[in-house]
Amino acid sequence: MTAYSSVYVPERPGMRDLGRLLISCPDRPGIVATVTGYLFRSGATITESQQYTTDPNAGRFFLRLEFVLPELERKLADLEHGFTDMAEAFGMEWRFTRAARIKRLAIMVSKADHALQELLWRRKTGDLRAEISMVISNHPDLAETVHGWGLPFHHIPVSAETKAEAEEKQLNLLADDVDTVVLARYMQVLSPDFLSRFPNQAINIHHSFLPAFVGANPYAAAEQRGVKLIGATAHYVTADLDAGPIIEQDVCRVDHRHSVADLRRSGRYVERAVLARAVSWHVEDRVIVHDNKTIVFA
Repeated sequence: MTAYSSVYVPERPGMRDLGRLLISCPDRPGIVATVTGYLFRSGATITESQQYTTDPNAGRFFLRLEFVLPELERKLADLEHGFTDMAEAFGMEWRFTRAARIKRLAIMVSKADHALQELLWRRKTGDLRAEISMVISNHPDLAETVHGWGLPFHHIPVSAETKAEAEEKQLNLLADDVDTVVLARYMQVLSPDFLSRFPNQAINIHHSFLPAFVGANPYAAAEQRGVKLIGATAHYVTADLDAGPIIEQDVCRVDHRHSVADLRRSGRYVERAVLARAVSWHVEDRVIVHDNKTIVFA
């Protein structure tokens, strides 16, 4: 396998001056007109707009805009400053981002490599527009695989006795400008202290058998019940185990002919596709979290 640099991401045409604006606020008349008018007066051209309201009379309004503004990097601070008073008047939660500013990911993994390999491949082909700065694992098994991609691999063993020390080592590594942590089948529960450093910035993937089939071997239990669907869920990680806001889910059909090994194989396929989509939407600023739900402008 050919190694590649995790640092260089080719810039697509027009990305340098492409900006994004995400908004969440109480719904009321005039939000879109006010926001688009501000961008027009600032010299921006809107290229994409998506919106959603939970209730047009007394609900929550969500908006994602993409726009082009010449010399955006230089003008961004002034753009944000000028937007502040208007945002306060509407009670907005909001953020501007630059599409050209590539997010940095750290991937955490245990022994299974399917979700990891999918992310690495999509990053290499340019389908995942992000930097992968490192891979951290509680097992040494995937060191050769990761080094083959030209990436740093950090083996940090974890046990009940060393969990706090291990997380401190992990956080020291992640402190180097990592935007998002991706748990690509990392079979450890992260502490609330760890997760507090990455609010809505840690993404996990797992099978969708919960809560019906729990424990160490859910595929065997599912096979014994004769399940007809295999699924996967990608979600933001919170202190409540496997209960964070869901970003993406998918399923594939199976039947009585599928062995436990067949079910696992199908599960791996769904998991890697679901995680890759969720991470892509996250790094492209397509996800707004509200309460324990997500609005995904995919």
